[in-house]
Amino acid sequence: MAFVLIAPHLALAYPVKAASLVDLELVLAVDISMSMDLEEQRLQRDGYVAALRDPQVIKAIQSGPQGRIAVTYVEWAGQGTHTIVVPWRQIATAREANAFANELERKPIARARRTSISSALLFSATLFGERGRRSLRRVIDVSGDGPNNSGIVVLKAREQVLKKGIIINGLPIQIRQTGYSAFSYFDIADLERYYRDCVIGGPGSFALSIKTRAEFATATRQKLLLEIAGRVPEPAPLVQKAQFRPLGSPSTTKRTDCEVGEKRWEQFWQDIE
Repeated sequence: MAFVLIAPHLALAYPVKAASLVDLELVLAVDISMSMDLEEQRLQRDGYVAALRDPQVIKAIQSGPQGRIAVTYVEWAGQGTHTIVVPWRQIATAREANAFANELERKPIARARRTSISSALLFSATLFGERGRRSLRRVIDVSGDGPNNSGIVVLKAREQVLKKGIIINGLPIQIRQTGYSAFSYFDIADLERYYRDCVIGGPGSFALSIKTRAEFATATRQKLLLEIAGRVPEPAPLVQKAQFRPLGSPSTTKRTDCEVGEKRWEQFWQDIE
């Protein structure tokens, strides 16, 4: 797989020191809405734990000009529902990366209602620069299995975040449930396209989708490697799962309705009245 380099390599240390300079500040903003079943939530958590322990991820961290990055892990669902599961940690060594992974692995997995990508973005944007920390890049990595249906419309939240110079990357989870589920009403046909058109933004932003349970670990690892190294998947036919399109560039297809989630939520309640 080919990649395009858009920024220097980056890295981390532990815990966060006042006024320290890191290559990357990364908020891992993870969906815990009830539309994801318990097995998927466990696979999602385990994917991040395994990726943070991966020798190639640690090598990428140590390859940056500062040799360290800062990471925090946040869980989110509906408007105002977000929890810092692991606070900011600097990682520069395998020991520090494993300490973060171990801490994350021990935490219980929560579940909550609704999906507010907009609230997750706005909350995540407030977390940067803790104790005067400086970074070469600031990235929110938001994962989720459905469109925004709670809080302000996602385009408005994205605009506010991008104005702060923060990059938004996406990990859309497009696993189709077998059998009937009330949550399947809110599924959209192409969640990756929704993320590309409505969620991600900033220089080198990208969306990397998960379509089978087996892809949780590999996709999460690849995404972290790209983010740490400041790379994006090359926009060529060889790259199918990570379609990169800079914000504002022309699209060859009709753009997604970025309020589709809100409309389906409203229609759902109208239908059951």
